[in-house]
Amino acid sequence: MDQLLLNPGFPLLSAMVFLPLVGSFILLPVKSDEQCRIVSLAATGLVALLSIALVIGFDNSTAAFQFGESYRWIPSLDINYTVGVDGISILLVVMTALIMPFCVLASWSYIKKRVKPFMICLLIMETAMIGVFVALDFVLFYILWEAMLIPMYLIIAIWGGPRKVYASIKFFLYTLAGSILLLVAIIWLAWQNDFSFYIPDMMWQPYALSAQILIFLAFFLAFAIKVPMFPFHTWLPAAHVEAPTAGSVILASILLKMGTYGFLRFALPIVPDATFYLMPYVLWLSIAGIIYGGLTALAQQDMKKLIAYSSVGHMGFVTLGIFILNKQGIEGAILQMVNHGITTGALFLCVGMIYERTHSRDLHVSSGVGQYMPVFVTFLAFFSLSSFGFPGTNSFVGEFLILAGTFEFDLTLALAAIPGAVLAAAYMLRMLQKVIWGGANNPDQSYLTDLNTREIVTLAPFLLFVLWIGLGPKPFLAMIDVSVVELLADLAAHKSEMLAATLVH
Repeated sequence: MDQLLLNPGFPLLSAMVFLPLVGSFILLPVKSDEQCRIVSLAATGLVALLSIALVIGFDNSTAAFQFGESYRWIPSLDINYTVGVDGISILLVVMTALIMPFCVLASWSYIKKRVKPFMICLLIMETAMIGVFVALDFVLFYILWEAMLIPMYLIIAIWGGPRKVYASIKFFLYTLAGSILLLVAIIWLAWQNDFSFYIPDMMWQPYALSAQILIFLAFFLAFAIKVPMFPFHTWLPAAHVEAPTAGSVILASILLKMGTYGFLRFALPIVPDATFYLMPYVLWLSIAGIIYGGLTALAQQDMKKLIAYSSVGHMGFVTLGIFILNKQGIEGAILQMVNHGITTGALFLCVGMIYERTHSRDLHVSSGVGQYMPVFVTFLAFFSLSSFGFPGTNSFVGEFLILAGTFEFDLTLALAAIPGAVLAAAYMLRMLQKVIWGGANNPDQSYLTDLNTREIVTLAPFLLFVLWIGLGPKPFLAMIDVSVVELLADLAAHKSEMLAATLVH
């Protein structure tokens, strides 16, 4: 786990991290809104192309961190710029890079005022998000983790809906509250490791159980708020509803995954004893989130709120998969992080497209649009089927692995999770029926136009991945398999050592 394979050639990861930031500086003297959009699309598109090179060059046979780069940054404090990717982070890095150009496309006509500042916020967000997934120095990670807050806050507060100030402040304060404890945990861990902030050095160390529990709780609060897990989820619906379309896509597809990534990267290998000790509580909180998210989504008339609450349920499945600590569960959880990013991001894009036409997200207003927008409802149908894990779609593979791992771990826990899958089918099919057919008293929608070429180009790649992962998940699972196996082997070895030490005492 701790091996870093340095990349002597082209600094691919640094290019992916800093190209969007360079693009934001290029935008500063640009005056034309159209040119701002083109430059932003070019910058995000170039990062997407680099992510394809990352996949091509990635070695599936090792669990080491690849494409490594390490440079002295603050020598007096042993803080370095160190980056790398392994099987746990590779898919999240690629997903972030591939989704961002479509966030620019989704904002092409949606954002009409202050286009340049909006695009600058998007580009700075991309630098911070990719940086979080590749950072191997805790100071670098924390700076980028916090750096995301400001552009996301601005995206909601400036370009959001009627209650944008409330939603943006709530998002900012919730996330900041968790981050403060995360900083305390980082400082303590560095102190225990001769003030080294290199993340792999902190893994699998014999910290006392009492200290581990406190560190785990600090990690848990920071990451559970970001996921968000029940009952730390209350910032999410407000942020989603008020955010512009691109903001909702970034929140759902990328930001929420940083919480679950944090559990995998930090909680399991740094405080494994506390993970074993507190695992049952996290698992039942995950079940509560699955059921609560499903029931609340079923009651919504606002399409954005429905999809936002569905995210609470879907991310409950992800945390369930992580903390059952077996191969099917963790591989299913990592794949489901990507699946949720693709499917829910696409659903928010669909809601944004119907909102541009009707200026409403209410299901009653959009009832029966299938008669006038057949291409739109075709995309919506596929993404809705994916959302509740219909066989042949990407989410089916992830949920199946998670549930298979849960049945292997504990039958009661698995049976408790099943209603979440049933509720997902109920609320998505209800939304789909309303939008496609509606009822006897549908509003007049003869003025609606179907998707244009830009909108079809925006949604088509999401549909491609829904079907590709659903019908052929093997290459995606192959990328994460070795890293997951090694993580579980290290966990098992640590558990054996812990039991042996207990027997000796």
